[in-house]
Amino acid sequence: MSNFDYHHNSLYVEAVSLENIARRYGTPTYVYSRASLTQNFLAYADACKKHGRGSNGALICYSVKSNSNLAVLNVLSKLGSGFDIVSGGELLRVLAAGGDPRKVIFSGVGKSIEEMRLALTHDILCFNVESIPELQRLNDVAASMNKTASVSLRVNPDVDARTHPYISTGLKDNKFGIAFEDAISTYQEIASLPHLQIIGIDCHIGSQLLDDAPLLEALDKIIELVDKLSDLGIDLHHLDIGGGVGITYDDEEPVPVGDYLHRLFTRIDAWRTAKHNGKPIKVMFEPGRSIVGNAGVLLTEVQYLKHGATKNFAIVDAAMNDLMRPAMYEAWHGVLPVKQRQITPRVYDVVGPVCESGDWLARARTLALEQDDLLAILSAGAYGMTMASNYNSRGRPAEVLVDGDKAILIRKRELATDLFALESIPQ
Repeated sequence: MSNFDYHHNSLYVEAVSLENIARRYGTPTYVYSRASLTQNFLAYADACKKHGRGSNGALICYSVKSNSNLAVLNVLSKLGSGFDIVSGGELLRVLAAGGDPRKVIFSGVGKSIEEMRLALTHDILCFNVESIPELQRLNDVAASMNKTASVSLRVNPDVDARTHPYISTGLKDNKFGIAFEDAISTYQEIASLPHLQIIGIDCHIGSQLLDDAPLLEALDKIIELVDKLSDLGIDLHHLDIGGGVGITYDDEEPVPVGDYLHRLFTRIDAWRTAKHNGKPIKVMFEPGRSIVGNAGVLLTEVQYLKHGATKNFAIVDAAMNDLMRPAMYEAWHGVLPVKQRQITPRVYDVVGPVCESGDWLARARTLALEQDDLLAILSAGAYGMTMASNYNSRGRPAEVLVDGDKAILIRKRELATDLFALESIPQ
């Protein structure tokens, strides 16, 4: 997290003090670094260009579910990003942020008729279809609108991503995609449906992958499938290898994006030369966490320090409803004091005020703290605010984007009255 560092014992995001952000906007607050977002996106874009793949040869479709704030989407759109969405609401966010619908791919296992109509109205690039009933429904919806839907089949390659079971998506037991052995017959069915046009193939095996070996194994299986389809006269225009590259939360050493893409493009180039006379195929990616995860922190204030016989607790104003990952996945997030103090540290569990024993953000952390100190929960840019809730009638945090020496409020803090504004009492 190179854009988060101490200056004169105070933690800064780029050129802005987190203390100043807390004073101005309160806590808990999510804080994102524009420089980090840009650097992480360009790691993909520059690697694509290095291998001779500009906008016509590769498309990076940021995974909106990881962080869907309009300002974040706008930053990435201006950098040339496409978008991977999983709901109609995410499509409307992309459009509101200035994103190009012709760079949008629509994934997800449960697309509704209304969502399909919305996506067809805006002429999105592609639907990543995940079941035969979805194919039939999409064909019917497109027919009712006198349109043709461009489709890519999400194929489940049955590759173990060796990650947390809740974020593994490429095994037979997972709900995602078409089984590998059923892919060819499903493509043949697509070819028989008059309002669908085949343009690609997609796979996504999981998230927070530290090693690219499972990704390259999945690529090999998808390549095998593309060749068989070609022999049957079904030619594809793009290959979507999904996302999943991990980040450092603690001491993990994820594969560098540039190294992974070098190996991936090398395999693709050798394959196209040997089997397809060098005919190019567009390559697409769906990164999320690796772009935004380490670009954000959750800023929170210590309410009380509670010292017990067996444990010490730092009770903060952020909670599981603000950052669900620790309670849901037992996920590890680094914790730093915003102000470095020269006092004796203690080992604390960092916990929130929600009425659940599962409401914790970090366990057994050695911290030098006083009451009312500020803490930064690190690596909180992905699956933080997007998974936040209003449990215990708590308003969701504010969000701030730091750009150099400027801190810009990009989402207001929810008020208690906001939470019941849509409710009514029967007369």
